[in-house]
Amino acid sequence: MKLRGTFVPAFALLLASVAMPGTSNATVTVLGWPGGSEETALRATVEAYNARPGITDADKVELLFFNREGFYDKLQADMAAGSNAFDINLVATYSIGRYAPYMEPIDLGSGAAKTFGESVLKTMQFDGKQYGVPTDLSLHFMYYRKDLIDALMKDDAAKAKYAEISKTYLGKELQPKDPDSWTWDDWAATALYFSKQVNSASPVRYGTVLQMKNLLFNMMVFQSLPRSYGADWTDKDGNVTIDSDAYKTGLELYKKLYDAGASPKDSLSYEYPETNAAYSSGQAATALQWNAAAADLTSADKSPAVAEVTGIVAPPAGPKGRADHIHGLGLGLNKNAKNKDGAVKFLKWLATEDAALLYARSGGSPALAPDVVAKVAKERPDLVKLGEFASKYGYVMNGATSANALSIYELQAKEFTGYWSGQQSLDDALAHTKAGMQGLLKK
Repeated sequence: MKLRGTFVPAFALLLASVAMPGTSNATVTVLGWPGGSEETALRATVEAYNARPGITDADKVELLFFNREGFYDKLQADMAAGSNAFDINLVATYSIGRYAPYMEPIDLGSGAAKTFGESVLKTMQFDGKQYGVPTDLSLHFMYYRKDLIDALMKDDAAKAKYAEISKTYLGKELQPKDPDSWTWDDWAATALYFSKQVNSASPVRYGTVLQMKNLLFNMMVFQSLPRSYGADWTDKDGNVTIDSDAYKTGLELYKKLYDAGASPKDSLSYEYPETNAAYSSGQAATALQWNAAAADLTSADKSPAVAEVTGIVAPPAGPKGRADHIHGLGLGLNKNAKNKDGAVKFLKWLATEDAALLYARSGGSPALAPDVVAKVAKERPDLVKLGEFASKYGYVMNGATSANALSIYELQAKEFTGYWSGQQSLDDALAHTKAGMQGLLKK
C-alpha cells in the first residue's frame, strides 16, 4: 500500500543488480519494487516468461532490485540523468507525472482492457496516454462487525436508540441497514451508535477508527467520502475545486465523528498500523481501511477477536454513488531503454490475461476484470472484491497523476488535519489548500 523506498545512480544499480537464475544473456532489464509480494510475483512471472517457447536470448528479462528508502526521488534523478541501466522501470499512479518526461507511452493492445478494465488502466495514464501495465492495486474496504450489525438489526429497542442518535447528531431519523447499502450518513449513524461516549449501552468503545494523522496516504483514505458527493481536485478547465460543498461535507463529517468520540481521541496520530490495531482489538465496530489489511483482519491467528465476525463491503455511497480511491504499481518503458523492442514485447505480454493470472497466482495483487478474476477466485478470494470495487467504483482525481501529486496530498494532510484538530477553521483550511494546489498544478 504505502510505497516508500531507495534508488541509486545507474552505475551502482548495475553493480547491485539481482539477476534471475539462468538469464545471464538477458537484454531486457526490469527495475522492480523490492520486497514483499510484488517482488515474489514479479520473479515468478519473469521466470515463466523467459521459459516460453519462442523467447530468444534477445527477448529474455532480468530483474534489478534495490532498497526502498528514498526510491522515488532518486529514481527521478537517475532517469533525468538519462540512465539506461534499465529498460523498464517501476511507476506508481501518483508518480507518473514525475517520470513521464523520461518515459515513452506504450500501446498495450485491445486485450488489456479486457484483462483489467478501463478504470484500472487509467491508474497508469497521464495526459491521456498509457505509461504502464498495472501490476498491483490498492483501494479501500469498509470493514465492519457482522455480529454487532446483526444484533442491532434484530433489536427494536436498539433501533429506536439508533434513530434517536441519528436525529440528534445528523438531523434525521435513520434506521439500521445492511452495510452494503450504507450511505455515508448510515455509516456515521452506525459509528455514533456504537460509541460509548454517545451510547453508554454500546457493546464496544468506538464506532469507527479514523485515520487523521498528518500523512499524505490518509488523504487517499478520506477523499472517497467527498468524491461520492461529486468532489474533484479540478474541473474540466483545470480550475481548482477543493473548496467545494462536497469537500466541506466530508471534512465536517469526519470532525463531527471525532468530536463526538466515535473514533479514539488519539486518531490524529493514526494511520495504517494504528487503525489495524484498534479494529483488531475488538473495540471498534467499523473501519475504512486499505485492502491490504484484509489478510490480517480476517486471520484467526493475527486478529482472533474479530476475524470470524468481520465483513467487507465497498465504501458507502453519496449522492453521486459509491467511490473508491485506487492507485497502482506498474511497469513502464524508459525513454533511454537500450532494448525497446524487447521491453515492449514483455510489457504487452504482461498485460495479457494469462500473464495477469500468473502474477495473481504468484502472490501479486492485480485488479482484474470480473470474467478474469473468476478464474482465480478460489485461490485468491480477496482479488474478487478488489477487481469488483475497482471496476465499479474506482477513480483517480483530476491531477492525481501530475508531477506534484504527492505534494498536493501532503498539503491536504497538513491543512485538513489542522482543521480536524481545531487549529484552524474549515474555511481557512480550504483556502490554504486551494492556494497551494493552484501553485502545484500550474503547467
